[in-house]
Amino acid sequence: MSWLRALKETARSGLEIERQRLEPLIAFRGAAGLALVIGVSLVLFGPEIAASSAFGAFQAAIATFQRSWRPRPVLALVSGVSLAVTTFVGYVSGAHVVLFLCLLGAWTFLAGLAWAAGPTGGIIAASNVAIMLVTITLPTSVVDAAAHAGMIAVGGFVQAALIVLFPVRRWGAQRDALADALAAEADYARRLRLDPVAPFDPLPLMTARSAAAVTPRQARRRPAELHGARGVAERLRPVLASLADPAMGVPGDGLERLWVNELLGAAGSVLDAAARAVRHGEPVHLSATDLGVLKTPDNDVILVGPARRAADRLAALLDDVLEIAEGTGTDSGIPTDLAPDTRHRPTLLKLVPVVLASMRRELHHGSPVMRQAIRVAVVAVSGYFVGEAVPLGHGYWAPMTAVMVMRPEFSQTYARAAGRFGGTLVGVGLATAVVQTATPDARLSALLAVVCAWLMYLLMRTGYAVGQVCVAAYVVFLLGMAGDDWSQTVTERIVLTLVGGLLAMVSYAVYPAWETPRLRNRLAEWLVADVEYAATVVDRYADPAARDAEDVRGALIATREARVAWQEALATAQHEPVRHRGISRAAATDAQHALAQLGRSAMVLEAHLPARSADPVPGAAQLAEALRRATEKGARAVRERRLPDWQPVVDAVAHWDMPTPTDDGTTPVGDPVVRRGAALLLDALEEFTRALDERGGSTRVSSTLAEG
Repeated sequence: MSWLRALKETARSGLEIERQRLEPLIAFRGAAGLALVIGVSLVLFGPEIAASSAFGAFQAAIATFQRSWRPRPVLALVSGVSLAVTTFVGYVSGAHVVLFLCLLGAWTFLAGLAWAAGPTGGIIAASNVAIMLVTITLPTSVVDAAAHAGMIAVGGFVQAALIVLFPVRRWGAQRDALADALAAEADYARRLRLDPVAPFDPLPLMTARSAAAVTPRQARRRPAELHGARGVAERLRPVLASLADPAMGVPGDGLERLWVNELLGAAGSVLDAAARAVRHGEPVHLSATDLGVLKTPDNDVILVGPARRAADRLAALLDDVLEIAEGTGTDSGIPTDLAPDTRHRPTLLKLVPVVLASMRRELHHGSPVMRQAIRVAVVAVSGYFVGEAVPLGHGYWAPMTAVMVMRPEFSQTYARAAGRFGGTLVGVGLATAVVQTATPDARLSALLAVVCAWLMYLLMRTGYAVGQVCVAAYVVFLLGMAGDDWSQTVTERIVLTLVGGLLAMVSYAVYPAWETPRLRNRLAEWLVADVEYAATVVDRYADPAARDAEDVRGALIATREARVAWQEALATAQHEPVRHRGISRAAATDAQHALAQLGRSAMVLEAHLPARSADPVPGAAQLAEALRRATEKGARAVRERRLPDWQPVVDAVAHWDMPTPTDDGTTPVGDPVVRRGAALLLDALEEFTRALDERGGSTRVSSTLAEG
């Protein structure tokens, strides 16, 4: 993609407005907390401290809107207290320019590294630095600065208290995540009726898994319908895939196929009903027809072999889902082999060493987070110099804008720069018109600021530019309340916001962290994770007595994480002004499809794992070893822009087609499920090689070609 096209795409993205579900009660609660803090501060301490406290309450409320599974009061407290500390330290060093610049650079560098802890931590840390540049100009002494910092912290406490006292959809985010996962399974079941090998995006299941992690205190308060359904829902996916797949015994046409389609349709309806019940906390409403299809004795008459086992397994799993969605099921009520893993989220204090370890892992030149930290630190200090050099006053707008718009990836940084400038231009213009018309005093300015904050909370999910319109107007009214000349603020905001945005954009062009050159590494990582999952499943057939569900579960989670990492990298690379290096978009798309089919084939095998008392499957151990051995070389070939060779896997699969007579004259026959699954795995691996062979290679790539 050329630079011109990339700039157009990112600018359009930054200015885009989307229709989203609004949350007026949550927005009203945040605005009420802000109004309470501003009102009390204005009456007791005056407009300047009121402005500081307003920044604390405003930022604390914004923190609670971030996509995080931690309790919202905790996010508000962390935001308020950390901003208070940042502001006080910034003011104490502000009188000494060199010391302040060193602090600004170090503080901003750490804020950049905070992205290693996740987007929520990165956004809170960046906002703290940006707001500090404004708030340190308000106090006049150290004692005054301590008062300002204290009121900023009070703003965070007030927002946290309101969340506790007036909860809105308690556990709502976790309910939505689990309901989305169940709805995705329902959609998958219906799509399998039309396409028996339809793909499935595991992202809703991964989101639900993240939402299921709780602190010990949360675990005691979690509703019953949120405890266990995710584990059962995840086990539904391989069963659905196995039931629909023609390779597992049900022909593409005929009575059996018609009956399987009926089962899949009924499963989709049941899962949809469970999703609605979980989302809204209401009873499950089912039709008698769907239950009749799932419970009918015809399953035992029409279906045989693996398909019959899958149908029985499906009915049992759906029973568990319904019990949990009704709030009557518990972990102890689920069979041992279905019991979901209990995921624990560390408390805030225990999270500190985890975050520090994540930040240390990013301290290398190739890390996008490390590059983000260096960029944002240099730009913040440079922006401070530029702002001071421009003869407008209030030069902190330039570095503040740069810090707020910079993200670890190109498209977000450029989109936010365009959205912030466009939003600022409109917001300042609207606020200026209101000020000229109404000439508000301090109290009316405070009221207008609260209204703008409410609009921002209400509309922030509709687009970054829309939120910036409200933020720009909010700041004009807030600083007008503190005594700033609104006409001077207008010029400064527009010019210095443009300067800060340009600094952020130039910094990424000069010191980028392109995802495009890393695509082959991401693809190789997904290949390794996928094959390790398949090999782990095959190992269970080789030694059923040593079956460990956690091994298979861990391998499945690893392949999902690798898949999402690849998809995010590919989406990021598509917007970068960088020519592809070693893999075209078409090859990437085809390879992605092949690896998705590889993971699906392993999942079908997982659906039929043998009991501990079953006999080992001959040749399964050799197949697992061949998969791992070939993949080690294949991943290296992908990274080195060569074609992977799967000859060891071909030999292992062919061995089953040529069984060796035993001493008693019989020939052992392997498990038909494993043989069919192995053929599916090999087909997916060969399709992967063909996807990377942009010269149009043969179906099975020889070692000579692979090395060429």
